Amino acid sequence: MRAVRITLWGGVGVALAGFLWLSLWHDRGPSGGSSSQDVATSFRPTFNLTDHRSNAVTVQSYQGKWLLVFFGFTNCPDICPTTLAELARVMERLGPDAGLVKPLLVSIDPERDRVETMAEYVSVFHPTIVGLTGTEAQIAEAARSFKAYYEKQPQESAPNGYTMGHTSAVYLISPEGVFVRTYGYGTPPGEITKDLQNRL
Repeated sequence: MRAVRITLWGGVGVALAGFLWLSLWHDRGPSGGSSSQDVATSFRPTFNLTDHRSNAVTVQSYQGKWLLVFFGFTNCPDICPTTLAELARVMERLGPDAGLVKPLLVSIDPERDRVETMAEYVSVFHPTIVGLTGTEAQIAEAARSFKAYYEKQPQESAPNGYTMGHTSAVYLISPEGVFVRTYGYGTPPGEITKDLQNRL
């Protein structure tokens, strides 16, 4: 009996550790916190999506530009509008260098985020921000490529009865299409701008 209790409590401990890890990933994204950091392992993310002007685009469509990629959705109540407002401030602070950078919002809610919805949403923040959407399969492939997390979560008060949990970090992709780093949620626009200017 004692051995059984030890085994059960061990299982509870593992489950709790897994829950805490998932919660941190959900709230903080792959950067593991609100601070910005470089990630040692670089990779080449890919996507095949549709922009808010109905154009089919891939990472190669933006070759030559630094990409600021954020996974979110238009019904997001807080993290998404806050992050996009901060990216808008980054673009303003970059001044003449803004043409070398392209902010992208990749929807993780294709059921509600159609092309027209994305066009209306991103226009509120800054004219340089591009909204990307696609089929469920295309979104899933893009998220896997970026190692990004998202999931549908029931919520009676939300439109259609659900919301979305998702990675909150912004991904920086080089002009060659290589992942460089993430900026954790809440990274000050001035800090992001300074880092970008050092790389441009």
